[in-house]
Amino acid sequence: MSIARFPRRRYTAGMTAIERLDRLSEALGGPTIWIKRDDQLGLSAGGNKTRKLEFLVADALAQGADTLVTTGAPQSNHCRLTAAAAVKEGLKCRLLIEERIPGSFAQDATGNHFLFDLLGVESIEVVPAGTDLAAGMARIAEGLKAEGRKPYVIPGGGSNPLGALGYVACAGEIVAQSADMGVAFDAVVCASGSAGTHAGLLVGLEAARSQMPLTGVSVRRAVPEQTALVEGLAVRTAELLGHDSSVVAGTVRVDDRWVGEGYAIPTDTMVEAVRMLAGLEGVLLDPVYTGKAMAGLIGQVREGRWKKSENILFVHTGGSPALYAYRPTLAKGVPLA
Repeated sequence: MSIARFPRRRYTAGMTAIERLDRLSEALGGPTIWIKRDDQLGLSAGGNKTRKLEFLVADALAQGADTLVTTGAPQSNHCRLTAAAAVKEGLKCRLLIEERIPGSFAQDATGNHFLFDLLGVESIEVVPAGTDLAAGMARIAEGLKAEGRKPYVIPGGGSNPLGALGYVACAGEIVAQSADMGVAFDAVVCASGSAGTHAGLLVGLEAARSQMPLTGVSVRRAVPEQTALVEGLAVRTAELLGHDSSVVAGTVRVDDRWVGEGYAIPTDTMVEAVRMLAGLEGVLLDPVYTGKAMAGLIGQVREGRWKKSENILFVHTGGSPALYAYRPTLAKGVPLA
């Protein structure tokens, strides 16, 4: 199995680092926690969608596209990075924003929404939760075609089999780095949302015959729905690669206990996790994905899930620009001297 036969743009020089989080590990009194710094991937402010876009944008360019069309929530990291990739390649970008929490979209918002503006997004259409997003993007694409343009539609999160190849490649990095560092990871933990990262890692680790168990901390859906989403995408990704898809079926692990009231709705455990990583390690998480995923990892450590002698790898999928839109929730304020 090889991903080398798929066209790919390179937006990051080399592998992202794996770092040991000594102060966090000591504070929790559990296993040694490590972090894969995919928040340092290329394109504007980095994050996991960069890996997916390397394959998706290469396909768009091969098809002669001049405009990228995609969808996400008001503070979508995926939309930010799609816009950045468009700038990098001299393309235009249009966004379909799903207001998953009524009243959450604000034209004057900071965070990723402000970056949409800086990155020159051509237009933003806002629709209510539950809208058929695929149909909405198809409509936008048809409008562009009527103008004589060549749109390329990218699904939310870049999460289709082609996009998931980015995390098949990441799994290969992790296996290689583990061997080079002489550190055997006893578990890998990532956020599980639109499923591309989770599914790609699952396929990649299996293809490498790695013994690292992978758990996705859900940020949106309950276990049954999220498990089915991840498994379906993992099977299709394996098939795209010509890999035996039956190997990944039934191997998906999802923990949904840190979702809270829903997608992008803050929780106390998320706030604790964001502040702990910033205060102990100088690492910025985001309030929607990595904050809740790290809250899950912290919670699992406190439950005694792993031995103190074990090594746990957290895949940091980025998203820190969204922090600024959540300032009232996250900030305590610095005391004046």
